Amino acid sequence: MEMNKISISPEIYSFFEKNIYVENNFHNANEKIYSICGIKDFFPCEEDFVKVKTRLKSNQNLVKDDSRIEYGDFQTSESLADLVISRILENKFIPSVVLEPTCGKGNFILSVLKQTTTFIRFYCIEIYKPYIWISKFNILDHFLNSTNRTVPHIEYLHQNIFDLQLNEIVKLDSNDLLLIVGNPPWVTNAQLGILNSDNLPKKSNFKGHNGFDAITGKGNFDIAEYISLMLLKAFSNVNGEFAFLLKNIVVKNLINDQNYNRFRIGNIAQLSIDAKKEFNVSADASLFYCKLNSEPEYKCLRSSIYETNGKTKDYFGYVDGKFVSSINTYHRYKKYDGKSTLVWRQGVKHDCSKIMELEKINNHFLNQNNEEVFLEEDLVYGLLKSSDLNKDVIDTTRKYTIITQKKIGEDTSYIAEKYPQTFTYLESNKEYFDARKSKIYKDKTSFSIFGIGDYSFYKYKVAISGLYKQTKFSLILPLNNKPIMLDDTCYFIGFDNILDAIIILLALNHETTQEFFNSLIFFDSKRVITKDILMRIDLVAILNNIPFTYFEQLTRKNYNNLCEQITIQMFENILGKISNKNLVPIQAELF
Repeated sequence: MEMNKISISPEIYSFFEKNIYVENNFHNANEKIYSICGIKDFFPCEEDFVKVKTRLKSNQNLVKDDSRIEYGDFQTSESLADLVISRILENKFIPSVVLEPTCGKGNFILSVLKQTTTFIRFYCIEIYKPYIWISKFNILDHFLNSTNRTVPHIEYLHQNIFDLQLNEIVKLDSNDLLLIVGNPPWVTNAQLGILNSDNLPKKSNFKGHNGFDAITGKGNFDIAEYISLMLLKAFSNVNGEFAFLLKNIVVKNLINDQNYNRFRIGNIAQLSIDAKKEFNVSADASLFYCKLNSEPEYKCLRSSIYETNGKTKDYFGYVDGKFVSSINTYHRYKKYDGKSTLVWRQGVKHDCSKIMELEKINNHFLNQNNEEVFLEEDLVYGLLKSSDLNKDVIDTTRKYTIITQKKIGEDTSYIAEKYPQTFTYLESNKEYFDARKSKIYKDKTSFSIFGIGDYSFYKYKVAISGLYKQTKFSLILPLNNKPIMLDDTCYFIGFDNILDAIIILLALNHETTQEFFNSLIFFDSKRVITKDILMRIDLVAILNNIPFTYFEQLTRKNYNNLCEQITIQMFENILGKISNKNLVPIQAELF
């Protein structure tokens, strides 16, 4: 029969009938089971002992079959666990101690037992008690159906990993080889907080982000990342190996932070898995592997868990103190890695899209509540979102937005006097503004927005989406003699002169720049493109290395209706302005 996907074999029933049903002392029952499969305290208490016996006798389920997917809990299949362990053992590494910090149903434990013959001590931690029962019965079944097996020592801890001092629980001596293996939750602290989960670390901003970063999202992190760092901090000086199934963004963060943490890890690899096939989830994920107690390394091999030979491999990580996504490509283009003389900006942030984002139908505005809106048009601007940046030149928008301030912190009381219709609309929807959760709006003037400044009002912009897996830049032209705004998923630089904008656009879309740009970008990130990456593009070096004929031919071919034909003197003037940081006034950083 099936008990919550536990195969209750005839051997288990027979073993319980002969050894457990007749036993009244749960300590004696534990000793009998320990002698068979090495599980310490199979029954943690007498109550569990009685409950299990009763339910087995009456053919009742031991545990409730709950789905844990909403908690980021994607249980590792036997086949994937077997593949992971085989890849770990293929280099003749045989652990004497195994730690699985979120052991779930125990498939990694079983895989180690199936593929090794030596005595191993296991420490298995799991907060969800039904999984511990599933794991215990699976291991007992394995040993009842095997012969001449070395019996291990297996300890289960039904606890929250964040409450444990693991280096005190896992007893090691100088001759031990430790394997840390597992598949920690693929979920963020914010998502678990929404689910009211207790399985959270005590501090959420564990990387110590300050100010604006901490309150607008960088304080959010993956639970798996926290657990990985926690374990590497505790055990990176111990002889052994570390192997976790992680989202690729977590692996990227671990390598990025290695420059600061300097954990004693080496032979670092990211072996990609097919998460759709293995877990039926759309995510980029891998086996993250490293050797512990090694000379610290700062690069990571990128390969596939399904391949064992032959193909050209690439690394990501640090080169001369710079973090890159493709070390092979970066070496060819690293001369363009510097400091942009033009400051890239994020677009407008308001967190009130139902009220602040409008469509224009038959000469009147409609908000996202499908309400007709009457406004003076002075404060209404065309708005582009990431999905709109799909053309080389853009001069129309499908959406509009209300720009209540020209700089952050500006008093908005002027709206009531100068624009009464706009004020009436905003005031009548004040509850939407008051409901904004971000702390950046706390104690700010009514209808405040962010990502706004002098730079927002340049006539021409060169922009790119931060979200999409493409690196094409677009030229944004004015709409109705007003600059078009972008939302906060986009990045841009602004210009008063259209020829300047076109030259920079052409430089950014040149294959040289694109190759360099791609060597920095991690396309499996949630936000593919960031300001930090954009600010590394040395436009002066790029303009100096692209032939003038490229600009001359493309301005004539694609932009002759927008600007005069460029001459070598005009090009040199533009290059000189950028070199002198005078093309666009450099604004002070906001945060």
